Amino acid sequence: MTTSRFQKITLMLVAATVTVACSRDSPASADGVSYSVEEVPLHQISDDLAAGRASSVAVTQGYIARIEAMDEALNSVIAIAPDALDQAAASDARRTAGAARGPLDGVPILLKDNLDAIGMPTTAGSFALEANVPDRDSEVARRLRAAGAVILGKANLSQFAGFRNTASFNGSTVGGSPRNPYDLTRSPAGSSSGSGVATAMSFAAGTIGTETAGSIVGPSSVNGVVGMKPTIALVSRRGIVPISLNQDSSGPMTRSVRDAAMILDAIAGTDPEDPWSEEADRHLDDYVGALDAEALRGTRVGVLRSNGPGSDRVAWLFDAALDVLSTEGAELVELPTDALIDPRVEMRIILLQDFKVDLNAYLATTPGAVSVRSLAGLMEFSQTDPRERMHTMDYWDDAQVTENGRADPKYQAALADGLRLTREEGIDRLLEEYDVDVLVSPTSSPASEIEPDGTPRSGPIPDGPRGTRPPGLTVVAAVAGYPLISVPMGMVDGLPVGLTFASTAWTEAQLLGLAYDYEQASQARMPPARALTGG
Repeated sequence: MTTSRFQKITLMLVAATVTVACSRDSPASADGVSYSVEEVPLHQISDDLAAGRASSVAVTQGYIARIEAMDEALNSVIAIAPDALDQAAASDARRTAGAARGPLDGVPILLKDNLDAIGMPTTAGSFALEANVPDRDSEVARRLRAAGAVILGKANLSQFAGFRNTASFNGSTVGGSPRNPYDLTRSPAGSSSGSGVATAMSFAAGTIGTETAGSIVGPSSVNGVVGMKPTIALVSRRGIVPISLNQDSSGPMTRSVRDAAMILDAIAGTDPEDPWSEEADRHLDDYVGALDAEALRGTRVGVLRSNGPGSDRVAWLFDAALDVLSTEGAELVELPTDALIDPRVEMRIILLQDFKVDLNAYLATTPGAVSVRSLAGLMEFSQTDPRERMHTMDYWDDAQVTENGRADPKYQAALADGLRLTREEGIDRLLEEYDVDVLVSPTSSPASEIEPDGTPRSGPIPDGPRGTRPPGLTVVAAVAGYPLISVPMGMVDGLPVGLTFASTAWTEAQLLGLAYDYEQASQARMPPARALTGG
């Protein structure tokens, strides 16, 4: 039961044979064996399950107890799956019968609350969707279940993945305001904020985030974890509350590169119900097999120094990361600071038009109990419901007045120009012109202070001329639909910052290999003190 099915969790799970213990870190399982999940990487949990050193029930209990004991101040988890322990028990039964489904069998994973999963509402952080309990899993959830993973619950997020308004709105009305575990006065970034915090705090073996323009790698950077945004439609978007099918992607957020590769191996691939993913199977790779502690040797690395706000704070740390790359055998090639072109003018047009089209299509498929069936209905609900009406909705206003969908000539021109600027005149040009294999850049600045909701700001797609803000690798890759991975780079004033590796389409295996080499050589990740026993 829970005090509110859609508010911050205190969902107490009861099963006939299992009771969740109250111990903070090492609850006892039904067979009397406990398992401490603190800072244990996903791959270690996988090994322990396979070797019989742990049961999925004990591991799942460990995460549930940890969330209940430690998440109150962080607001990173919206709900725990009511059948989480049943899923874990089923996994243990499969292993006993010699029918384990693979390395993720029995491993608990949290989903961002814009991915459909049977048995839990998909709210996207809004009370407008509190009745949105799907009768089908998203393709990501379906693939995870097929691999035997335990869908542990739902992580908090920026409402509608941050696409509601330009004013500050930290988190969601359903899940509250998440806080950075390194400093509760700091932002965990968005929109996959809950996924980033939960990963950093060992509330799950791994989490799933979504990204339209930085929403995986940004929270990964400021929460000190690994996050991968794959090539567009390498991972199906079916069953995910959308912003834009041109830019939406889903990917893993974990405490190590190996863990991210293990999840990507499970969720990547063609889905007939996401036509954009038609080419995915042709580009699949063995992502765990691509991990190589010597991948950087002989690699030419294009260095993109950030010149955005706060970039001076991370410059010394970026230099230290470059020294690691060089020591590992990479050849560094400095690129001009103005090498990229700001695509936000085009991105604004693309996202506003796509949001109306793609959200309306998603809402039309929701259960009959969902009263909101369109963007117009969402706006009406959010203007009148007292739980929602305190927040503005200028992005929705601007999206609603668009017309003609993807047939609009202005939209088509913006899409063509955006792809040209970010692909053949952007990332692909840099790779070819400077003869480099990969691009690296700081992922972000350290976490900013949390602003009061409603504080005016320009938002990620400002309504202004090109050059309103310096173009970063993250936004360029977002419009291009190209992959990124952010890996912990170290700490600035007690706050983590990530290092981004990026390249052209379908290069996930290459990026994972290079990121793994850097991670193993740098050992730069430092967990938040509050995540450690007694912290």
